[in-house]
Amino acid sequence: MTVAIRQLSKHFVGEVSGLDLRQPLTKEQAAEIEAGMDKYAVLVFHDQDITDEQQLAFALNFGGREERRGGNITKDADYRLASGLNDVSNLGKDGKPLAKDHRTHLFNLGNCLWHSDSSFRAIPAKFSLLSARVVNPKGGNTEFADMRAAYDALDDETKAEIDDFVCEHSLMYSRGSLGFVDYSDEEKQMFKPVLQRLVRTHPVHGRKSLYLSSHAGKVLGMSMPEGRLLLRDLTEHATQPEFVYVHKWKLHDLVMWDNRQTMHRVRRYDQSQPRDMRRATVAGTQPTVAQQAAE
Repeated sequence: MTVAIRQLSKHFVGEVSGLDLRQPLTKEQAAEIEAGMDKYAVLVFHDQDITDEQQLAFALNFGGREERRGGNITKDADYRLASGLNDVSNLGKDGKPLAKDHRTHLFNLGNCLWHSDSSFRAIPAKFSLLSARVVNPKGGNTEFADMRAAYDALDDETKAEIDDFVCEHSLMYSRGSLGFVDYSDEEKQMFKPVLQRLVRTHPVHGRKSLYLSSHAGKVLGMSMPEGRLLLRDLTEHATQPEFVYVHKWKLHDLVMWDNRQTMHRVRRYDQSQPRDMRRATVAGTQPTVAQQAAE
């Protein structure tokens, strides 16, 4: 089966056809998808009625699976999925929407902020692959920002200023911005800040991109207020409509994105209705900067 990738009009995103993700990929097909990710940074696959195992098998064509531990506050005994996928739904273990005051629900509201998956890990994620199993009837679009185009649009003075900057990232920064500040000692240790470059260079095509996220809360060498103001200004710049693609989910869509080149967020939706989204995450292979200074 021939893989075809069509660039969506006025967007940086590619739409893939010619693949049935229930079937194993050939080496040639996997290479075409990887090359598509390098070029487009976001790929959309429609009508993919897949199981968790098939989704994970597809993801493993592009690297190792990232462990979910360290990315949420859900205890193992309360986790809904046993397949190893990340649960990005609003559902509890009983399959029903979480109560509005449920701690996990409040924590997960941080996904409505612009972010890059796992930038709070010393080795951040490579790809994310999100499958729509139940689509919420109202809201819940996912927006993606092209951080390469955002970097390119900066003036030369700003590029020179920020090129070597290093930031601290932590889930406590993103959740804290929404007022979620109640953590156990174990969680504080698990969410200890890590260091990430503010400007990343893609390992294949060498294009530079901004590496922003709501998880970023401090710029090394700057006061906290000054650093956060810079990060807010850059995020405001990077999320202008000209850099953003809005994905309106349909049942069995699968969207795959490169966390090294994009930032994303989910929009608010009716939390009383089920939304079942499952993510496979391909682990990164190296840190963006040495971590010793974060200890």
